Amino acid sequence: MMEIIRNQDLKNILTQAKTIAVIGAKDKPGQPVNDVGLYLIKAGYRVIPVHPKRQNVWGLETWKTILDIPFPVDIINLFRAPDFCPAHAKEVLQLNYTPLCFWMQLGITCNEAAEILKPRSIQVIQDRCIKIEHQRLFQDTGQLEQHPV
Repeated sequence: MMEIIRNQDLKNILTQAKTIAVIGAKDKPGQPVNDVGLYLIKAGYRVIPVHPKRQNVWGLETWKTILDIPFPVDIINLFRAPDFCPAHAKEVLQLNYTPLCFWMQLGITCNEAAEILKPRSIQVIQDRCIKIEHQRLFQDTGQLEQHPV
């Protein structure tokens, strides 16, 4: 069962966040993950690509797992099939900090992952595109909201 997220809660998360790990990062033109990653960079977020086989995505150093990232990230943004989400949620539990949010992209829902993260009180967002939500919440003026790193 997906919980209802208020616009103000989404806005707070996107405003507080400075660093976003993109799991499943690929810089292949035309793929949603590429468009979203580039958008987040342009919006001023520090984007951390995560992919087990790639060394560089979007010109950025790429980490194999979120556990390999040597600094805290605010949002864990997933571009992975729902079957992989519980494993990533379990990785989040191993972190020595608590991210603001575990964000599953549009078309991705996994209640099991949400249940895994419940004890840590991590906000879980399912089936929403972070780019679409950012545009909807911040671009009423036509200006891209910049988030200083």
